[in-house]
Amino acid sequence: MDLKQLAKETFDRIAHGVAGSTDPAIPGAPGPEPASLAEPTEPRPPLPPKADQSAPATRTATGVETGAPVTARSQQETYLTTSTGVRLRDTDHSLKAGERGPTLLQDHHLREKITHFDHERIPERVVHARGAGAHGVFVGYGTADAVCKAGFLREGVETPTFVRFSTVLGSRGSADTVRDTRGFATKFYTDEGNFDLVGNNIPVFFIQDGIKFPDVIHAGKPHPDREIPQAQSAHDTFWDFVSLHTEAQHHTMWNMSDRGIPRSYRMMEGFGIHTFRVENAAGETSLVKFHWKPRLGVHSLTWEEAQMIGGIDPDFHRRDLYDAIEAGAYPAWELGLQVFPDNPEQVFEGIDLLDPTKIVPEELAPVQPVGLMVLTANPTNFFAETEQVAFHVGHLVPGIDATDDPLVQARLFSYVDTQLTRLGGPNFNQLPVNRPHTEVNDMFRDGFHQHAVHAGVAPYKPNSLDGGCPFHAGADVEGSFEHLAVRVAEGTKVRAQPASYDDHYSQVRLFWKSMTPVEQEHIIRAYTFELGKCYEQAIKERQLQCLANIDPVLCQEVATGLGLPAPSPTVELIEPVTSPALSQVGEPWPADGRMVGIVVDPQGDLSGVEEVRTAIFTAGMVPLVIAPHGGMIGDGIAVQRTFATARSVEFDAVLVAGAPVPAPDALPNRDEKAGAADTVTIDPRVVLLVEECFRHAKVIGAWGAGTAVLDAAGYVGGPGIVRGESGAEVLGQVQEDMAMHRVWERFAVSV
Repeated sequence: MDLKQLAKETFDRIAHGVAGSTDPAIPGAPGPEPASLAEPTEPRPPLPPKADQSAPATRTATGVETGAPVTARSQQETYLTTSTGVRLRDTDHSLKAGERGPTLLQDHHLREKITHFDHERIPERVVHARGAGAHGVFVGYGTADAVCKAGFLREGVETPTFVRFSTVLGSRGSADTVRDTRGFATKFYTDEGNFDLVGNNIPVFFIQDGIKFPDVIHAGKPHPDREIPQAQSAHDTFWDFVSLHTEAQHHTMWNMSDRGIPRSYRMMEGFGIHTFRVENAAGETSLVKFHWKPRLGVHSLTWEEAQMIGGIDPDFHRRDLYDAIEAGAYPAWELGLQVFPDNPEQVFEGIDLLDPTKIVPEELAPVQPVGLMVLTANPTNFFAETEQVAFHVGHLVPGIDATDDPLVQARLFSYVDTQLTRLGGPNFNQLPVNRPHTEVNDMFRDGFHQHAVHAGVAPYKPNSLDGGCPFHAGADVEGSFEHLAVRVAEGTKVRAQPASYDDHYSQVRLFWKSMTPVEQEHIIRAYTFELGKCYEQAIKERQLQCLANIDPVLCQEVATGLGLPAPSPTVELIEPVTSPALSQVGEPWPADGRMVGIVVDPQGDLSGVEEVRTAIFTAGMVPLVIAPHGGMIGDGIAVQRTFATARSVEFDAVLVAGAPVPAPDALPNRDEKAGAADTVTIDPRVVLLVEECFRHAKVIGAWGAGTAVLDAAGYVGGPGIVRGESGAEVLGQVQEDMAMHRVWERFAVSV
């Protein structure tokens, strides 16, 4: 079986099945139809969702498909009503005793409206508070049959999914591009019940035992006295904890690498972190780790870009996800398994599979693709779907079970406990986004927010009054869940861990040595910045000792940046066999959904611009025309960005088709980016745009008069600088260079 071809065919089938109009479209329209200039006065029903939006399946609280359209839960009335459906004539004025009199207590509409508003918010998640979600479809390849009998992995089975991406430390109002771990949680609505794969974009975790989870989060969160810094680990309490609790060094190294600042959720790996036990149809068990591999490859922001975006567009990652789906550049990931023998020791090649701070290099256990997920629709309502979705690592299906990993054991308790507080009671699985796509008979009754209307008089077993229903699913009933039988070793109850958990440095060294020189430079920069933000010298010195136990070059470079001496290692440094799979750099990837800026001069030669725009659309990317002003230019070319609103971090590559003179708004007191516009012949914001793209190792192309901009910036040639006679010629080379994400060879590396 050619899995690459199967993946392509699967993606094409899903993408073509949901694509709407074939006409190119710029994402970002706020509604399904353009707004009118004047306030509408002619009554009409509510507008439908946008073409890129979907909603949870219209099933009952007990899992029955109603056949109703997805809009059945949307607002229905043409006229404004109360929550009980009574039409209202006025919602702008409260009921008063005369025009200038006091408001009356009997104004039931005012009370209902204000009371609901006062209670709109629910507690944000303690961790992973800031997130973005999307609907998708997972299709199994059938390649997992040999190890796992779960129905959603069978060949050709299509399973609806909902995915929530998130940051860990920040509040709901924090920025997307902070240096942090990202959550990657997937809800599979399988016909055997919901399966939740609740993971991160990093395959290891800070701690080995869940009892320490409050400690690491308390250390990473803002200091409790001042509630700063928000959404970042560059402060004393975090580094105090990880430098003392050295099992956290592996996860910390991943965070300090480029993985901590992903370019996009679409270009982010996902990991189940833990080892799971699976069973095939013959009753044979294996141990597995789950991996999500992005179709677009793994790619990250530069540190300067991440900082700039935090101020320019703190919603950058969620906007990128939503825009890509709206534009038809559907994000896709292959689900893969690393498979290990289920031996009594639960160890593979000397690596303890129950230790969540360890990876198994892909060179030792290749990731075997078992299916493809494509995200095809944005939520219709953020709160109802993305905010109320409730994941739980204990949502397992037949064929998949948890192991005795002490971190996952604590998670099995914690997730349900969290939902009780956040979602107001035990019936959170009845919310539309959480409802299973199979029938439910759980005998649960009552509680806050009970949506089901249970019949019968005997919610207990055994019973005869309800005919004995519901019945147990015996071993002969297909699709019934059973905890996989594993012999538990006899032992004394202790608060301890196995000796295999005590190696805190060898895999961190493996990660460091597997990085390319440019990635090592970024890690050095990250440690230097983060530790430079700490106040206590003792914490810096303690962490430098940890770095010395990882690699002397890393330690020396960071120590130099901190102005401190580099200590000697206190453990033996063993030269590892490197794992190229850990590096993000070196392979070409599809350019789907990339943003390409096109700088134009309305007063100059616009020939070739429309041809280039069309070619960019055809290649699956999004062209954004950048001009001195908005509106239309030339022969009907729409402008999407102006020199005042555009910034380099929005674009994956920039094409320069003209050399515009300073625009009327190129005034330092109106736009600081304009600088001294009266002393130059080209608008300085265009030159700044090109300079930033160059600094961030992005591809830059120019033709015609646009080459003057490259001359003004001092870029005669070199890697990723493309000059040509026409836009089509330049675009071809730009596309080729963009496949590598960045032009890292533009800069010399000192490591």
